Amino acid sequence: MTNHLVPIVLFGACLLANTEAFSAVPSRSLASNNGASIRLQATNANADEEYAPSDRRSVLFKTASAVSSLLFVTAASSNPAYAAIDPLALRALPVEGDTTGAAQRLRFIEAENGPREEDSRDIAFEVLPSGASYREYREGKGDAAVQKGSKVAVEMTIRCKSFATANEPGGLKYFSTKDDTEFNEYAWTVGSGELPPELDECMIGMHKGAVRRIELPSTAVFAARKNDQLPLPSEKNKDGKRRYENLFKTDATLLIELLVTRIK
Repeated sequence: MTNHLVPIVLFGACLLANTEAFSAVPSRSLASNNGASIRLQATNANADEEYAPSDRRSVLFKTASAVSSLLFVTAASSNPAYAAIDPLALRALPVEGDTTGAAQRLRFIEAENGPREEDSRDIAFEVLPSGASYREYREGKGDAAVQKGSKVAVEMTIRCKSFATANEPGGLKYFSTKDDTEFNEYAWTVGSGELPPELDECMIGMHKGAVRRIELPSTAVFAARKNDQLPLPSEKNKDGKRRYENLFKTDATLLIELLVTRIK
């Protein structure tokens, strides 16, 4: 916005300079027989009034000042100032009581009806015998529930916990149905072995529209890679491919956020 203000400010300064120069010109007067100056007269349509040249210059000066001020204020108010604050960055601010960053990450899940208040609740993990754990942020609806043998479809994001950053406290993602699938959906049969059994276990009991955040321990992730049970990034997802390759050089714990869209 500063670049737009420069020509306007210069234009206003030119007006002021021209007016001041005009005000410095001595007023023209006509000498009378007794040595007194005769004031110039100006007549308008409504009434005859006398104006001294100095009064005219004063009016011009004030008018130019007002125009310059108006141009400056108009330009300054044309675009709102955010005092160097990026409104989008506010989404990454921590939520009180959310020590793991789960609430922030769930803000980025695109649910069917948009985000809801319950999506950011601080809920305790439920740890399963396999070592995997999950939090359910939205219960979903309908009579159908995920069980072994269910054919399900989900919207899913998979993050590498060890690659956490200030902007991505849950870890950088290497896979998402939005970026790596054609229809923003991943479908499989629960218990078929296509995905890690720990992930299937954490999904049992979910209803359509339910949202869970699942944490798979590093040992389970290494075993899943060996058995080809992990979703892979698409060829166009260069960053995701690089993160997936580097994942197994360190702690491979994965954070999986998913929304159930279909159950059969």
